[in-house]
Amino acid sequence: MTFEQRWHPLREEWVVIAAHRQDRPWRGEEAHLGDKPRPAYDPSCYLCPGNKRVSGKENPRYTGIFVFDNDHPCVAMDAPTALERPPGFYRNCPARGVARVLCYTPRHDLSLAELELEEVVALLKAWQQQYVELGSLPEVNHVLIFENKGEVVGVSNPHPHCQIYATNFVFKIIENEVKVCQRYWEENRECLFERIIATEKADGRRILVENDSAIAFIPYFARYAYETFVAPKERHPSLATLSDREIQDLAAVLREVTIRFDNLWEIPFPYVLALHQAPTDGKDYSTFHFHMEFHPPLRKPNLLKYLAGPEIGGGCFISDTSPEAKAAELQAVSPIHYKKRPTARELSIQEGAAPG
Repeated sequence: MTFEQRWHPLREEWVVIAAHRQDRPWRGEEAHLGDKPRPAYDPSCYLCPGNKRVSGKENPRYTGIFVFDNDHPCVAMDAPTALERPPGFYRNCPARGVARVLCYTPRHDLSLAELELEEVVALLKAWQQQYVELGSLPEVNHVLIFENKGEVVGVSNPHPHCQIYATNFVFKIIENEVKVCQRYWEENRECLFERIIATEKADGRRILVENDSAIAFIPYFARYAYETFVAPKERHPSLATLSDREIQDLAAVLREVTIRFDNLWEIPFPYVLALHQAPTDGKDYSTFHFHMEFHPPLRKPNLLKYLAGPEIGGGCFISDTSPEAKAAELQAVSPIHYKKRPTARELSIQEGAAPG
């Protein structure tokens, strides 16, 4: 296995070389089924309870959340130190860390949007525990938790799960956000993300969900059509310091956002979800505000936001939609998942009418 980091001198960021991951198992074709029913248990799924994974390891018959070390990791604590010397002035080093998979539920046929509130609360607490546990390792400088949902973003298995990369380097986007937030604090003596929240609340048009201590909105500067931020209102550098009440509120907001996504076109809505948490390298990150970012790739049910010349070549997104209009669409849909809504027959029975 290859666990190597190579330094990109123009972008000033690490590129992880993990060529062995090319052969990891793939179940992404199941996503082509769209909204067709999937079984609650799939004997061929390597994430379902009791099934064997490619590594030969057998999953326990878990009934809640299940976490295991990734069988095809991109980093490893025992990454080989004897690397080929890079040519010229190039730099490389071992890619050390821990890669894990976290299954949300034993149910193969569900998604984050279809979990009950108490299950989403349990998920946030599991994320919290993983961040604290992995972040306490002396070799780990950053813990990135993310979910890829949908075949269009390259998910390898539709069973509801996320991944955790605990690495010896800080991912570039977080590194940059930390620097920007620190600079803004030094110049203005206030938290940048709290200013963003205050500005969004004052405007109001892009707020999707809000309760006592949590909020979700499509930011004024959204790049993707339905890009959404979810965050606690009070500043926390990570999930680690959220209270039980804040976890409960954050779970309610997170769950409703994903329900509104699915209800928009009544399909399993694809996205990349990333938790933006402070690095774990022991430095002061008190000016950083933890938040989650959804990056949905669709502009319409069958129309992707392709990253092309300006985005990939220039680093500047060209947005084809208005954040205000997209927020209005999500505000207009029901907060009850379309799969759980009562049918006309059920409604008539509930109202005491004779079934037709």
